[in-house]
Amino acid sequence: MKMPESPRMKILISNDDGYFAPGINILAEHIAKIADITVVAPERNRSGASNSLTLDRPLSVKKAPNGFFYVNGTPTDCVHIALTGLMETMPDMVISGINDGANMGDDTIYSGTVAAAMEGYLLGIPSIAMSMSQHNSTHFETAARIAVELVQHYQKVGFKSATLLNVNVPDIPYDELQGRVVTRLGKRHKAEPVIKLQTPRNETVYWVGAAGQPNDGGVGTDFHAVANNKVSLSPIQVDLTNHSQLAEVKDWLSLDMNGEESTSAGKNR
Repeated sequence: MKMPESPRMKILISNDDGYFAPGINILAEHIAKIADITVVAPERNRSGASNSLTLDRPLSVKKAPNGFFYVNGTPTDCVHIALTGLMETMPDMVISGINDGANMGDDTIYSGTVAAAMEGYLLGIPSIAMSMSQHNSTHFETAARIAVELVQHYQKVGFKSATLLNVNVPDIPYDELQGRVVTRLGKRHKAEPVIKLQTPRNETVYWVGAAGQPNDGGVGTDFHAVANNKVSLSPIQVDLTNHSQLAEVKDWLSLDMNGEESTSAGKNR
Protein backbone atom coordinates (compact mmCIF):
# COMPACT_ATOMS: atom_id res chain seq x y z
CA MET A 1 0.00 0.00 0.00
CA LYS A 2 1.81 3.11 -1.28
CA MET A 3 1.75 6.33 0.68
CA PRO A 4 -0.06 9.26 -0.93
CA GLU A 5 2.23 11.92 -2.36
CA SER A 6 2.42 14.47 0.43
CA PRO A 7 5.20 16.65 1.86
CA ARG A 8 4.23 15.75 5.42
CA MET A 9 2.22 12.88 6.75
CA LYS A 10 -0.81 13.45 8.97
CA ILE A 11 -0.64 11.28 12.08
CA LEU A 12 -3.17 10.74 14.85
CA ILE A 13 -1.61 10.01 18.25
CA SER A 14 -3.46 8.47 21.20
CA ASN A 15 -2.76 6.30 24.24
CA ASP A 16 -4.32 4.72 27.33
CA ASP A 17 -2.19 6.37 30.04
CA GLY A 18 -3.91 9.75 29.58
CA TYR A 19 -3.05 12.94 27.71
CA PHE A 20 -0.77 14.09 30.54
CA ALA A 21 1.44 10.95 30.50
CA PRO A 22 5.14 11.40 29.69
CA GLY A 23 5.08 8.74 26.98
CA ILE A 24 2.55 10.49 24.75
CA ASN A 25 4.17 13.88 25.26
CA ILE A 26 7.61 12.61 24.25
CA LEU A 27 6.11 10.72 21.29
CA ALA A 28 4.23 13.80 20.09
CA GLU A 29 7.35 15.96 20.42
CA HIS A 30 9.35 13.63 18.18
CA ILE A 31 6.66 12.82 15.60
CA ALA A 32 5.78 16.52 15.22
CA LYS A 33 9.24 17.05 13.73
CA ILE A 34 8.40 14.90 10.72
CA ALA A 35 4.59 14.98 10.45
CA ASP A 36 1.49 17.03 11.19
CA ILE A 37 0.02 15.56 14.36
CA THR A 38 -3.33 15.51 16.12
CA VAL A 39 -3.36 14.16 19.66
CA VAL A 40 -6.61 12.76 21.08
CA ALA A 41 -6.25 10.83 24.33
CA PRO A 42 -8.20 9.92 27.48
CA GLU A 43 -8.53 12.55 30.21
CA ARG A 44 -7.19 10.02 32.75
CA ASN A 45 -5.37 6.70 32.88
CA ARG A 46 -7.49 4.03 31.17
CA SER A 47 -5.00 1.16 31.17
CA GLY A 48 -6.68 -2.20 30.66
CA ALA A 49 -9.72 -0.69 28.94
CA SER A 50 -9.18 -2.97 25.94
CA ASN A 51 -11.48 -2.28 22.97
CA SER A 52 -14.40 -0.92 24.98
CA LEU A 53 -16.59 1.83 23.57
CA THR A 54 -18.67 4.12 25.79
CA LEU A 55 -22.28 3.65 24.72
CA ASP A 56 -24.25 4.60 27.85
CA ARG A 57 -23.54 8.35 27.84
CA PRO A 58 -22.33 11.12 25.53
CA LEU A 59 -18.65 11.98 25.46
CA SER A 60 -17.01 15.38 25.70
CA VAL A 61 -13.85 16.53 23.94
CA LYS A 62 -11.77 19.32 25.47
CA LYS A 63 -8.54 20.97 24.39
CA ALA A 64 -5.56 21.26 26.72
CA PRO A 65 -3.23 24.29 26.71
CA ASN A 66 -0.61 22.28 24.79
CA GLY A 67 -3.07 21.63 21.95
CA PHE A 68 -3.88 18.02 22.86
CA PHE A 69 -7.53 16.97 22.81
CA TYR A 70 -8.73 14.87 25.74
CA VAL A 71 -11.87 12.77 26.03
CA ASN A 72 -13.78 11.50 29.05
CA GLY A 73 -13.81 8.02 27.58
CA THR A 74 -11.69 5.04 26.60
CA PRO A 75 -8.73 4.86 24.21
CA THR A 76 -11.02 3.32 21.60
CA ASP A 77 -13.47 6.19 22.09
CA CYS A 78 -10.66 8.66 21.46
CA VAL A 79 -9.58 7.18 18.14
CA HIS A 80 -13.16 6.52 17.04
CA ILE A 81 -14.21 10.11 17.72
CA ALA A 82 -11.09 11.48 16.06
CA LEU A 83 -11.51 9.44 12.88
CA THR A 84 -15.29 9.68 12.52
CA GLY A 85 -15.98 13.26 13.54
CA LEU A 86 -13.21 15.35 15.04
CA MET A 87 -10.60 15.35 12.26
CA GLU A 88 -11.45 17.08 9.00
CA THR A 89 -9.35 14.67 6.95
CA MET A 90 -8.30 11.12 7.68
CA PRO A 91 -4.72 10.69 8.89
CA ASP A 92 -2.13 8.60 7.10
CA MET A 93 -1.31 6.69 10.27
CA VAL A 94 -2.39 6.13 13.88
CA ILE A 95 0.24 5.73 16.60
CA SER A 96 -0.75 4.75 20.13
CA GLY A 97 1.59 5.17 23.10
CA ILE A 98 4.20 5.31 24.31
CA ASN A 99 2.80 3.03 26.99
CA ASP A 100 4.51 2.94 30.38
CA GLY A 101 4.76 -0.85 30.52
CA ALA A 102 4.92 -3.85 28.23
CA ASN A 103 2.17 -5.08 25.96
CA MET A 104 3.44 -8.51 25.01
CA GLY A 105 1.75 -11.86 24.61
CA ASP A 106 -1.65 -12.00 26.33
CA ASP A 107 -1.31 -8.36 27.40
CA THR A 108 -2.58 -7.36 23.97
CA ILE A 109 -6.07 -8.67 24.81
CA TYR A 110 -6.48 -6.21 27.67
CA SER A 111 -4.31 -3.34 26.47
CA GLY A 112 -5.89 0.04 25.84
CA THR A 113 -2.72 1.03 23.97
CA VAL A 114 -3.15 -1.80 21.49
CA ALA A 115 -6.91 -1.16 21.33
CA ALA A 116 -6.40 2.46 20.28
CA ALA A 117 -4.16 1.35 17.42
CA MET A 118 -6.56 -1.44 16.56
CA GLU A 119 -9.44 1.03 16.22
CA GLY A 120 -7.41 2.91 13.65
CA TYR A 121 -6.68 -0.35 11.85
CA LEU A 122 -10.38 -1.31 11.87
CA LEU A 123 -11.19 2.05 10.30
CA GLY A 124 -8.70 1.45 7.50
CA ILE A 125 -5.63 3.32 8.80
CA PRO A 126 -2.16 1.73 9.17
CA SER A 127 -1.56 1.71 12.92
CA ILE A 128 1.23 1.16 15.42
CA ALA A 129 1.07 0.51 19.18
CA MET A 130 4.24 1.58 21.02
CA SER A 131 5.09 0.28 24.51
CA MET A 132 8.04 0.27 26.87
CA SER A 133 9.25 -3.05 28.26
CA GLN A 134 8.45 -2.25 31.89
CA HIS A 135 6.51 0.05 34.20
CA ASN A 136 8.07 3.25 35.51
CA SER A 137 10.20 3.47 32.38
CA THR A 138 12.97 6.03 32.07
CA HIS A 139 13.92 5.76 28.39
CA PHE A 140 10.81 6.89 26.52
CA GLU A 141 13.19 8.74 24.23
CA THR A 142 14.39 5.39 22.89
CA ALA A 143 10.87 4.34 21.88
CA ALA A 144 10.15 7.77 20.41
CA ARG A 145 13.20 7.49 18.17
CA ILE A 146 12.07 4.02 17.06
CA ALA A 147 8.62 5.43 16.26
CA VAL A 148 10.19 8.14 14.10
CA GLU A 149 12.26 5.51 12.27
CA LEU A 150 9.17 3.40 11.58
CA VAL A 151 7.24 6.39 10.23
CA GLN A 152 10.13 7.39 7.99
CA HIS A 153 10.53 3.84 6.71
CA TYR A 154 6.80 3.70 5.99
CA GLN A 155 7.06 6.96 4.05
CA LYS A 156 9.71 5.43 1.81
CA VAL A 157 8.38 1.89 1.44
CA GLY A 158 4.77 1.66 2.67
CA PHE A 159 2.99 -1.53 3.69
CA LYS A 160 1.83 -4.07 1.11
CA SER A 161 -1.42 -4.64 3.00
CA ALA A 162 -3.42 -3.23 5.90
CA THR A 163 -1.09 -3.41 8.89
CA LEU A 164 -1.32 -3.28 12.69
CA LEU A 165 2.04 -3.41 14.45
CA ASN A 166 2.56 -4.04 18.16
CA VAL A 167 5.98 -2.65 19.10
CA ASN A 168 7.73 -3.20 22.43
CA VAL A 169 10.94 -1.35 23.21
CA PRO A 170 13.50 -2.24 25.90
CA ASP A 171 13.85 0.41 28.59
CA ILE A 172 17.48 1.16 27.79
CA PRO A 173 19.39 3.95 26.04
CA TYR A 174 18.95 3.97 22.26
CA ASP A 175 22.62 3.19 21.60
CA GLU A 176 22.37 -0.01 23.66
CA LEU A 177 19.66 -1.56 21.49
CA GLN A 178 20.75 -4.83 19.88
CA GLY A 179 18.54 -4.59 16.81
CA ARG A 180 14.95 -4.77 15.64
CA VAL A 181 13.21 -8.11 15.05
CA VAL A 182 9.83 -9.23 13.77
CA THR A 183 8.22 -11.50 16.36
CA ARG A 184 5.11 -13.44 17.24
CA LEU A 185 3.21 -12.91 20.46
CA GLY A 186 4.34 -15.13 23.30
CA LYS A 187 2.12 -16.33 26.15
CA ARG A 188 2.06 -15.75 29.88
CA HIS A 189 1.29 -18.02 32.80
CA LYS A 190 -2.09 -17.24 34.36
CA ALA A 191 -2.28 -14.01 36.32
CA GLU A 192 -1.43 -13.78 40.00
CA PRO A 193 -4.40 -14.04 42.42
CA VAL A 194 -6.35 -10.92 43.29
CA ILE A 195 -5.26 -9.02 46.38
CA LYS A 196 -8.01 -8.88 48.99
CA LEU A 197 -8.14 -5.88 51.34
CA GLN A 198 -10.43 -4.37 53.97
CA THR A 199 -11.33 -0.67 53.79
CA PRO A 200 -11.60 1.53 56.91
CA ARG A 201 -15.37 0.99 56.60
CA ASN A 202 -14.81 -2.75 56.83
CA GLU A 203 -15.71 -3.33 53.20
CA THR A 204 -13.91 -6.04 51.24
CA VAL A 205 -12.21 -4.79 48.09
CA TYR A 206 -9.95 -6.43 45.53
CA TRP A 207 -6.95 -5.33 43.49
CA VAL A 208 -6.44 -7.27 40.26
CA GLY A 209 -3.26 -9.34 40.57
CA ALA A 210 -0.13 -8.87 38.52
CA ALA A 211 0.21 -10.40 35.06
CA GLY A 212 1.78 -13.84 34.94
CA GLN A 213 5.40 -14.45 33.97
CA PRO A 214 6.17 -15.57 30.40
CA ASN A 215 5.21 -19.18 29.72
CA ASP A 216 5.92 -19.24 25.99
CA GLY A 217 8.84 -16.83 25.69
CA GLY A 218 11.32 -18.63 23.50
CA VAL A 219 13.19 -17.55 20.39
CA GLY A 220 10.92 -15.75 17.96
CA THR A 221 8.61 -14.29 20.60
CA ASP A 222 8.22 -10.70 21.73
CA PHE A 223 9.33 -11.69 25.24
CA HIS A 224 12.60 -13.16 23.96
CA ALA A 225 13.37 -10.14 21.78
CA VAL A 226 12.92 -7.60 24.57
CA ALA A 227 14.83 -9.76 27.06
CA ASN A 228 17.75 -9.60 24.63
CA ASN A 229 17.56 -5.81 24.29
CA LYS A 230 15.95 -5.92 20.86
CA VAL A 231 12.93 -3.97 19.64
CA SER A 232 10.03 -6.36 19.06
CA LEU A 233 7.68 -5.73 16.12
CA SER A 234 4.67 -8.06 16.06
CA PRO A 235 2.14 -7.82 13.22
CA ILE A 236 -1.23 -8.63 14.81
CA GLN A 237 -4.75 -9.15 13.52
CA VAL A 238 -8.36 -8.91 14.66
CA ASP A 239 -9.70 -12.27 13.43
CA LEU A 240 -10.17 -14.36 16.60
CA THR A 241 -11.31 -17.46 14.73
CA ASN A 242 -9.34 -20.57 15.65
CA HIS A 243 -9.09 -21.81 12.07
CA SER A 244 -7.17 -24.95 13.06
CA GLN A 245 -10.09 -26.03 15.26
CA LEU A 246 -12.95 -25.59 12.79
CA ALA A 247 -12.94 -29.23 11.67
CA GLU A 248 -12.59 -30.47 15.26
CA VAL A 249 -15.64 -28.52 16.42
CA LYS A 250 -17.65 -29.68 13.40
CA ASP A 251 -16.83 -33.28 14.34
CA TRP A 252 -17.69 -32.59 17.99
CA LEU A 253 -21.03 -31.11 17.02
CA SER A 254 -21.85 -34.17 14.91
CA LEU A 255 -21.71 -36.48 17.97
CA ASP A 256 -24.64 -37.08 20.30
CA MET A 257 -24.35 -37.30 24.09
CA ASN A 258 -23.20 -40.93 23.87
CA GLY A 259 -20.38 -40.17 21.47
CA GLU A 260 -22.26 -41.60 18.49
CA GLU A 261 -22.76 -39.66 15.27
CA SER A 262 -26.01 -37.74 15.45
CA THR A 263 -28.65 -38.35 12.79
CA SER A 264 -29.06 -34.59 12.47
CA ALA A 265 -25.33 -34.00 11.98
CA GLY A 266 -25.64 -33.82 8.23
CA LYS A 267 -27.88 -30.78 8.52
CA ASN A 268 -25.09 -28.89 10.25
CA ARG A 269 -22.40 -29.63 7.70
